[in-house]
Amino acid sequence: MSDTLFAKIVRREIPADIVYEDAEVLAFRDLNPQAPVHVLFIPKRAISTLDAARGEDALLLGKLTLAAAAYARAQGFSEQGYRCVINCNADGGQTVYHLHLHLLAGRSMHWPPG
Repeated sequence: MSDTLFAKIVRREIPADIVYEDAEVLAFRDLNPQAPVHVLFIPKRAISTLDAARGEDALLLGKLTLAAAAYARAQGFSEQGYRCVINCNADGGQTVYHLHLHLLAGRSMHWPPG
């Protein structure tokens, strides 16, 4: 596994406010939230970027998005709405090179996002 901040969270080497976990996905609250609800969903198996994902990663990426949707339903904000974002590389806004999905909710989202 890589040695990113998120890999260290998966290995429990640094603390995080974990809100969801299964065999392949871990989710925790973002330390710099951009909405009242801002949770990061990551695969436990490191993939550096969305661009680095391959066909064999399709099931894992599906599990990542379904975990985010299940969390939104369980927390009661799915019907009001939420946004899921995956940033890719520097110009896409990615700062940690361990693929992650941002789940944002609790306020009205605007378009374009910025």
